[in-house]
Amino acid sequence: MDMTDTLSPLADRCRPRTIEEFIGQEHLLSEHKILKTIIDKGTAFSLILWGEPGSGKTTLARLIASYCKLDSHFLSAISAGVADVRKVIEKGKENRQKGAQTLLFLDEIHRFNKAQQDSVLGSVESGDIILIGATTENPSFNVISPLLSRTRVLKLSKLSEKNLLAILNQALRSDDILKEGNARFSDEKVKDRLVAISNGDARRMLNILETAFTLTPDGLITTDHLEEAVRNSMLYYDRAGDRHYDTISAFIKSLRGSDPDAAVYYLARMILAGEDPVFIARRMVIFASEDIGNAAPNAISLAVAAMTATQNIGLPEARIILSQCATFLASAPKSNASYLAIDGAMAAAKGSNYEIPLHIRNAPTELMKSLGYHNGYKYPHDFNRHFVKEVYLPAELREQVFYNPSEEGGEKAIRERLKSLWPERYKKN
Repeated sequence: MDMTDTLSPLADRCRPRTIEEFIGQEHLLSEHKILKTIIDKGTAFSLILWGEPGSGKTTLARLIASYCKLDSHFLSAISAGVADVRKVIEKGKENRQKGAQTLLFLDEIHRFNKAQQDSVLGSVESGDIILIGATTENPSFNVISPLLSRTRVLKLSKLSEKNLLAILNQALRSDDILKEGNARFSDEKVKDRLVAISNGDARRMLNILETAFTLTPDGLITTDHLEEAVRNSMLYYDRAGDRHYDTISAFIKSLRGSDPDAAVYYLARMILAGEDPVFIARRMVIFASEDIGNAAPNAISLAVAAMTATQNIGLPEARIILSQCATFLASAPKSNASYLAIDGAMAAAKGSNYEIPLHIRNAPTELMKSLGYHNGYKYPHDFNRHFVKEVYLPAELREQVFYNPSEEGGEKAIRERLKSLWPERYKKN
């Protein structure tokens, strides 16, 4: 074995090098199916591979590159930008003039924004590059329509427990390090448990196996070794599942709790796990009004600017913008007074039909004027301090207070002004 192989993770060491070694995705790799035909003929075309983590997207792309003899370039949308893509495109143009084909594999393609995805369109259409994009997200929502029309979308199935068991046994048989260390399970239930908790993700399974193996003194993997390995293994961040909701909840609660360090930590976890950065930005816009409001009224402006910039720039640079916004929101004074105000007002308005005072109604017709609409209205700007004591709420709600400013940040000044204007409303507060 090459020394570099011993330093590679088990999942990489066990990656299939031939189509015969690949396990799973029979609907794409059986005789006369699309990927089998591509490999047999050695002729590739642009694809979007859509499937769960650890289902074989990257491995299939490598096999296609190998069998079709493509000059392959593997990039991740987490760290690559348009400049990296353009370098591959230029190489593709050079190769095409020599009669060779170039593969651009773009992992997590859904994390490229519209402008970034646009950058490959012309080259895919001209044949300068063959694009294979990999995504765990529905391409209908995360890949631009012009790119979808120039590629073939293939849906990879979640690996079955039978598939995972076959991959696990193959790793135990073929990996030199596992064989030399006499890797084995104390009983079949431990092996079955590993397969079950891997949830269709071959990479996760092999990572847990490798960790559990390193914990043993003699290669015998027990339930205790397995559970310890699982505790030290990051679960897949499922954007439709508990991990998604738990992490965004922790992020928002850290912002609300004025802890910028915790907030930026959960932000980092979401970014690394593939969360849509625009989703994060939208939640911060909501937070800026719900939890900060008029205590720091510039928070909403910053959050909206951050969302717009994130939409236009995309990752990886957008992480800096999101971090600036998150740390500001976490550090800003807090108030949920605006949030409570609208909820209270909606509760009062729901099911009620109180009469609007006549003097603040509009009177565009003579009939309305004759009925007293607008009669006696006092224009505040005609009075000292641009204020005049007047009745605006329906009679049934005249003493109601919906907006109760806090003593935090800019709301302290707002509170003092309102108390001076409406002392009878705020005498109890």
